[in-house]
Amino acid sequence: MGLLREGINEVIGTTRLNAAPMGVIYRGGRYTLALFKGSHTAENILRDGWFVANLIYDPVIYVGTAFGDLSFDAFVSLMADGMEMHRLKSAEAWIAFRADVIGESGEAYSIALTPLKEEVVIDAIHPVNRGFNAIIEATVHATRFIMTNDPELEWLIRHHLLLARKCGGEREREAAGMIEELLK
Repeated sequence: MGLLREGINEVIGTTRLNAAPMGVIYRGGRYTLALFKGSHTAENILRDGWFVANLIYDPVIYVGTAFGDLSFDAFVSLMADGMEMHRLKSAEAWIAFRADVIGESGEAYSIALTPLKEEVVIDAIHPVNRGFNAIIEATVHATRFIMTNDPELEWLIRHHLLLARKCGGEREREAAGMIEELLK
């Protein structure tokens, strides 16, 4: 299996009819996740023991899943290792993992991911787009800003939104508008 690269891979993670942007860490041939306690993703992984990494190149879906829920018709079922799992219907590629807790702190779980099955659904190449990357950064900062109201994070969000508008296309501009609405 080779869809993810060394480092932190930004994906839309799905669990039981739930989707959220996640960073799948791939280092030394091992896949892991760090999950905040109390999140739907953490609760579902603890209960069900699986996780699907959806590779998708749509900034609107990254923002939408960071701050809201998708309708059930956004998901499709798949079978891997005898388990029914859910992935995004719009995924360009996906990897199904068994997910096991390997560590825990007061705030988070460390999850080991074992790849079970993967599929490339849409064979596409996406050139590096600074606008798309800026939306990912703005989204990460916005999730933390909502909890802390840290003015430095707000500055970073606005910086990345300017880059998204300058370097991105229509979907990046739409995603930037969604983030701006959240900041109000």
